[in-house]
Amino acid sequence: MRERRFEPWFALFVGVLKPPITHWFNWRFEGEERVPPSGPLLVAANHISYLDPLAHGLFLWRRGRRPRYLAKQELFEVVGLRRVLRGMGQIPVRRGTGDQRPLERAEEALQGGEAIVVYPEATVTRNADWTPGEGKTGLVRLSLATDVPVTPIAVWGAHHVWQKTGKGSLAFGRPIWLKAGPAIDLRNYSERVDDVDALREATEVVMGELRGLVLDLRKRYPERWAR
Repeated sequence: MRERRFEPWFALFVGVLKPPITHWFNWRFEGEERVPPSGPLLVAANHISYLDPLAHGLFLWRRGRRPRYLAKQELFEVVGLRRVLRGMGQIPVRRGTGDQRPLERAEEALQGGEAIVVYPEATVTRNADWTPGEGKTGLVRLSLATDVPVTPIAVWGAHHVWQKTGKGSLAFGRPIWLKAGPAIDLRNYSERVDDVDALREATEVVMGELRGLVLDLRKRYPERWAR
């Protein structure tokens, strides 16, 4: 399986970051059984902070998966980080260019039985209440091209920790909750892959499921930590 190609880099990354992250925050993982331990996996994730890739990565790692992300090209231009990202097989995306190569690489990875994580909004959400906004259609096109259903995984609590601007909080024991929903089968749209309206409709189906998971986590999140 292709995942083995990146195993040394993943092992190094997990060995360095997993212990402090695991013990500093109060993690809660729901719906782990919905993530298969092997085979192609396409994840749609909400994006509320820079901590999200680590949070979603930890969720998948607990299921024995090595996640590969579609990540913005700017991250690959950071000295030092570039080598780590490439070593772990992460996929650079030049946003706003229409470049199809990231989707092609992701498609190849899924066909090889790997786990691909996509943030459909393509950036940290701009919604004031941190619920998922409008998603891009690339995720749906990738699902239809590979016949792999979309598994939504939501995170909540991370937005208090690490943002581009504003005050973050590294308070010890802060709850970080994640929840996976049932896989979303989009095969009803397989005959309409060239229909832009259909792709947007399917994307909203995914975003709606992801939004529901986020709202559920937010409703149950401890009030004293909700700030």
